[in-house]
Amino acid sequence: MDCTHNCSHESSCLVSVPVFKGLNENDREALQRVTRSRTFLKGEFIFHEGEQSETLFVVNEGLIKLTKMSAEGKEQIVRLLFPGDFFGLFSLLKNEKHYVNAEAVGNTVICYLEKKDFLKIMESNADLSYRFLLAMNDRLYEADESVSLLSLMDVEQRLARTLVLFHDKMNAGDSTFTLPITKKDLASYIGTTPESISRKLLAFMSQGMIEMDGRRTIHFLKLAELKQLAGLD
Repeated sequence: MDCTHNCSHESSCLVSVPVFKGLNENDREALQRVTRSRTFLKGEFIFHEGEQSETLFVVNEGLIKLTKMSAEGKEQIVRLLFPGDFFGLFSLLKNEKHYVNAEAVGNTVICYLEKKDFLKIMESNADLSYRFLLAMNDRLYEADESVSLLSLMDVEQRLARTLVLFHDKMNAGDSTFTLPITKKDLASYIGTTPESISRKLLAFMSQGMIEMDGRRTIHFLKLAELKQLAGLD
């Protein structure tokens, strides 16, 4: 479902994305005029690996998973994108094909800007251009962190780190949140098996660090200990 610039999603996109915060009223209005939105249902693809587009995408509501497929047909989750995250910039700026698939995990609202509109605003706003450079620097840092996550930490540490990430991204102020992805996807994300995820969650429960209500609702009992285990203290 597409939406014109009169919809409320566009204005909320500009509020939710850190790189757009602090824009003056004129810049914000100019950006809002060229921003569009679309709702994707669970399992729908925003784009596939190998496709080309000249669009900057922003997650407004919901969750996106970026994935690659192995030669054997096994899916590997490369990154999860939460509200406020943007993607597609590599293809947009380099005029190259997307190197991952982008799939909606649940019903998701995506805002997007076309290349010509995006570059026009960037060229006229040095501060915004600088903020995008900083955001790309953060993206590279996160990529390095992801590599170290898989290569240097054991499964227990990787799971603890990911649970803390989900907690922070979902603004769980009361220490309770629902896993945004299935155990199968969680296993793909941290490089293990669903059975190992289940065993480690049971271990966290037996150690009194978490409680679980059902299959996916988690309540942190000892957040400081989880952060210490994850190397985040």
